[in-house]
Amino acid sequence: MNHEHTEKITSENEKKTFIVIIFTVVTMIAEITYGYITHSMALLADGYHMGTHALALGLTFIAYVLIRKFNNSPLFPKGTDKIGMLAAYTSAIFLGLTGVWIIIEAMERLINPLQIQFNEAILIAVIGLLVNGACIFIMEKKHSHEHKENHEDYNFKAAYYHILADALTSILAIAALLIGKYFNLTSFDALIGILGGILILRWSIDLLKKTVKVLTDMRI
Repeated sequence: MNHEHTEKITSENEKKTFIVIIFTVVTMIAEITYGYITHSMALLADGYHMGTHALALGLTFIAYVLIRKFNNSPLFPKGTDKIGMLAAYTSAIFLGLTGVWIIIEAMERLINPLQIQFNEAILIAVIGLLVNGACIFIMEKKHSHEHKENHEDYNFKAAYYHILADALTSILAIAALLIGKYFNLTSFDALIGILGGILILRWSIDLLKKTVKVLTDMRI
């Protein structure tokens, strides 16, 4: 692929990422706020999970800015490709820490359950899922285009999978709240929180493995 086309893809991905960041941050604030108000661990897990994605997307966006700024700079004689991978590696660390925190909080809620306001929690969780769907639509269009052009932007790919993981967590939160509401299984909400934390940890480990491999030029 020629240099001009690569720059075009990077610029387009930067714009897509910025739009998704706005959606993500607004929804994150709503979910965390109403998660505390409604005492829903699943909704809190979804909100904080979305927060880790907001951080990851922010790092992705910053990486694009740096790549654009230092493109063809003598400071990076081998190119700026690894700036994006370093951003993905850093976001994976924060993602893992958040997963651990959610598991601890969910276990505490399992031991000391609180009354959940299901209707309000379900409403916000559904809104969060709709926002995730919109973000996936925005990013999917560019993601598919890159595959057709036989080019992969790993920085963008990391952000894309973060959003997919967040959508999955939203679905789990909604399922937990519905089961809790109609079957009076409030403990299921905390169990889903633990499951969400485990999924976040698995995503973090997978992302760390991939980014370390590239950053260290491992051949395995």
